[in-house]
Amino acid sequence: MADKHLHPETLAISTGRPQPAPGVGLNSHISLNSTYRAGGDINYGRFGNENWHELEFAISALEEAQSTLVFASGMAAITAVFSLLPHGAPVVASHEGYSGTMSLLKRYHAEGRLEVRFVDITKTEEVVTAIKGAALLWLESPTNPCLDVADLPALIAAAKKQTIGVGVDNTFATPMVQTPLSMGADIVMHSVTKFLAGHSDVVLGSLSISDSALFKRLEESRRLNGSIPGPFEAWLALRGIRTFPVRFRAAEANAKTLVTRLQKHAKVTKVRYPGFGAVISFEIDGNAENAEKVCESSRLITHATSLGGVESL
Repeated sequence: MADKHLHPETLAISTGRPQPAPGVGLNSHISLNSTYRAGGDINYGRFGNENWHELEFAISALEEAQSTLVFASGMAAITAVFSLLPHGAPVVASHEGYSGTMSLLKRYHAEGRLEVRFVDITKTEEVVTAIKGAALLWLESPTNPCLDVADLPALIAAAKKQTIGVGVDNTFATPMVQTPLSMGADIVMHSVTKFLAGHSDVVLGSLSISDSALFKRLEESRRLNGSIPGPFEAWLALRGIRTFPVRFRAAEANAKTLVTRLQKHAKVTKVRYPGFGAVISFEIDGNAENAEKVCESSRLITHATSLGGVESL
């Protein structure tokens, strides 16, 4: 674990680099190996890679985690978490959230794979009531796309009091805003594709953990399911992390300016923004066709699905 007393900007720049020595480069080479000689730390390309490990160390430093695992995508990371739960296990999750997570949970619920209890995460008492007897509380805060905010300290404390596991999707807030592991959460998930990598050129996910036994179970899930990232993607994501804090703060400042402008626009009926972060949702005076026209008419902001890159979408 890196020095938690360092600023995020310093951690982003300094962690996950080769051991310093005369003549050693500042950046690691891309390790394009599927096969390793026996007797070392990495036995096979599905078990580990030097580029994964450096990226994992950097994310761990930012999230104040003991360890991190990187995955082929955010959904691969999320699926790995749910794969640990026994058949029919009760899970509590927001009734609105990232569409991929919502689709997966609804399918699991319909098939009986999990018993999913969907809640309004802004209503703390409702959530606390719903988690009784649950195996996992899965949280997004702010939620995607409506930016609802949960009382994470209260909900995590209530879940841990009942020995319920807690996972937090921290993609929107990022460790620049909150570090859920320091609040007592068990797992923090990122779509590394978004703010951490930040250049719209990789698809990756991560899970940060502070418990060695849980880490071992999740690592086994990644290894056996084969949901591993490519070395080049990991290398690119680590390069993106070098500027992540600076990019995030600039994007957050821009978002706040846009919020003010949108609130004054005659055709905008509601602006959703929690006061932090770089994502805004807003509603217009019109129907779906009108909303689509707004998206297609923009010149500087691209009509596309994602977030967290250097360009506005």
